[in-house]
Amino acid sequence: MLKVAIIGASGYTGGELLRFLKDHEKVEVVAATSRQYSDTPVRKVHPHLQDLDLKFEDKAPGDLDADLVFTATPHGASMNIVPQLVETGVKVVDLSGDYRFDDVSIYEKWYGLKHKKPLDAVYGLPEMYREEIKKANLVANPGCYPTGSILAGIPLVKEGLVDTIIADSKSGVSGAGIKPTPATHYPNISDNIVPYAVTTHRHMPEIQEKLQKFGDVRVSFTPHLVPVIRGIITTLHSFPNQEVTSEEIQKMYKNHYQDEPFVRVLDDGEIPRLSSVRGSNFCHIGCFEIDDNGRLVVVSAIDNIAKGASGAAVANMNLMCGFPETMSLEGCGLHP
Repeated sequence: MLKVAIIGASGYTGGELLRFLKDHEKVEVVAATSRQYSDTPVRKVHPHLQDLDLKFEDKAPGDLDADLVFTATPHGASMNIVPQLVETGVKVVDLSGDYRFDDVSIYEKWYGLKHKKPLDAVYGLPEMYREEIKKANLVANPGCYPTGSILAGIPLVKEGLVDTIIADSKSGVSGAGIKPTPATHYPNISDNIVPYAVTTHRHMPEIQEKLQKFGDVRVSFTPHLVPVIRGIITTLHSFPNQEVTSEEIQKMYKNHYQDEPFVRVLDDGEIPRLSSVRGSNFCHIGCFEIDDNGRLVVVSAIDNIAKGASGAAVANMNLMCGFPETMSLEGCGLHP
């Protein structure tokens, strides 16, 4: 059995990791760390995990006896933890933004932090880097918004159809984390849609850097907070540089993703729904409509704390450790 530890296991991403790993045939979770809830049964914080016989521990990273560690820690905290784990030969999947960028100066600009210990990491989107992930000791799990935006944009950029993409995303409140804030207080978010970081969100350069692996493209991105718990709907707007039909676009996406276990390209006229992917590691892509001005609209849907975080992290673990990529992740969404 692979011995796995989760650092920062009391948040939403930690709970999702535990949910996906609970019945994994090849994994034993040997530690779930939390300073705040040390010695508290996991089920007291994650009430859906009633059958999980595990307590939170306040353990230093160097004291963990594990083969692989998930660092579900905040941006800026992971850089203090990950290097010592990697140096001891432990495999790491980091869920923060600390190791996602090829160019550390971009990270420092957009996150407002000086990176203390840059390391070579593989960007953890299997649809881009599956073979590299298999050989990696450190995988940087993608951001939630970038996952939906990148998957929706890759075929367009790869085929050289667009040079500019505008990504408009709507996210559930769980993306803000488990700690309540004025922005996520129920009276402030219910019956409301709140654009934020309208032109300055730190996920914009991540989306652009990764899509530029497939071609020369500019990306503009605006996120919105909406009164749902889980999920991200991303609407991509672009203007193809040649005459294409929606049927041709859909066929292009079908061909590109035909062998991907966690991407579903919907049929003509179908638009992705949050409820169709809720709780799952799937990304649904659809719409493919073109208006009279030549604007192409492509829509993707993911669960922000599953495919957008912990589900993807487990898929990365599976690849890194030689397990089937889909192991413990096969469940479909929870519609309605």
